[in-house]
Amino acid sequence: MDKIKMALYTILLLSFFSAFTSCNGQNRSKTIEEKPIEIGVTVSKIDNTIWAIYQDKKSNYWFGSKENGVFFYNGKQLKQITVKDGLVSNEIRGFQEDSLGNIYIETELGVSKFDGQTFKTLHIANPESPSTDWLLEPNDLWFRIGFTNNGVYRFDGEFLHFLKFPKSPQEDALYSKGFYNSLKPYGLYTIYRDRKGFMWFGTASLGFCRFDGKTISWHYEEQLQTTPSGGDFGTRAIFEDKDGKFWINNTHFRYTIKPDSSSNLNFQKEDGISYLDENNKKEFPFFLSITDDNDGNLWMATYNEGVYKYNGKELIHYPIKDGETDVLLFTIFKDNKGVLWLGSHNAGVYKFNGNSFEKFVK
Repeated sequence: MDKIKMALYTILLLSFFSAFTSCNGQNRSKTIEEKPIEIGVTVSKIDNTIWAIYQDKKSNYWFGSKENGVFFYNGKQLKQITVKDGLVSNEIRGFQEDSLGNIYIETELGVSKFDGQTFKTLHIANPESPSTDWLLEPNDLWFRIGFTNNGVYRFDGEFLHFLKFPKSPQEDALYSKGFYNSLKPYGLYTIYRDRKGFMWFGTASLGFCRFDGKTISWHYEEQLQTTPSGGDFGTRAIFEDKDGKFWINNTHFRYTIKPDSSSNLNFQKEDGISYLDENNKKEFPFFLSITDDNDGNLWMATYNEGVYKYNGKELIHYPIKDGETDVLLFTIFKDNKGVLWLGSHNAGVYKFNGNSFEKFVK
């Protein structure tokens, strides 16, 4: 009889602790429940010109427009956020997030940090005297502010440090040819962090440089920057695929970096991938933005030729249309669930449905 009572007591005790734990779990979930942001104005649609897309750790979407601020979407409500709400500028160029969930909004005039409630403009530690102290820390964030500065900004968690690029070996040759470009040859188009944590910086006319924590190495190839029509494309996109191959600007070549004791990048170049045009001529798309999907396929967004998917064997073309109008693309982004999004110059945002890209409507 005592054994039966003891068993019943144990069952009741376990039930009590189970209910107590469950109740505590419910209370915890209520405690950490996210409140909707209070800033911004509720709007019905996203701006037509979207230069940057990001999804944060809480699954909110951030869409950066060319000159009309940020469009924030939490899955239910769409809000427009501008300088009236604390942004340093309405010209949005990118988004980043730190380990604490703070959102950093890169603009033409500076960087705004959003802590979930308010915006704060990051201070530049050395606005008049660029630092020569290049560092590479795992939690640092890197930004481009404006376009004509000969350098990049590193954020150490407290201050922005402006770091001037060392002189490119290509600079003298460029000017000797009578080069003139109002955008400046060192104008920064893109910043990319590879799998080793090394930083890559793509410029308007001097190719790109890579910082590995010790050495800043420049690399320039005319075919990477000059289009078949003769235009200077600049270095706008850099990406490392699942096999450690680097794709830069177009699909003509892909690269592997070989160990080298010199201060220059030692690239092993191999053929990329082309498609045949209507005249049966090989073409190599130039892309402004590139990402991969969850299966390792590469997706490349071109300005006026839609999107190309590379599945390891061939390029597959996805024309992007808004009715009869060609959609002009700026960026492609993969969200937390692996869904692909496009930001455009003239038609807002597009989302991949598994077969094609369709216009995103809230």
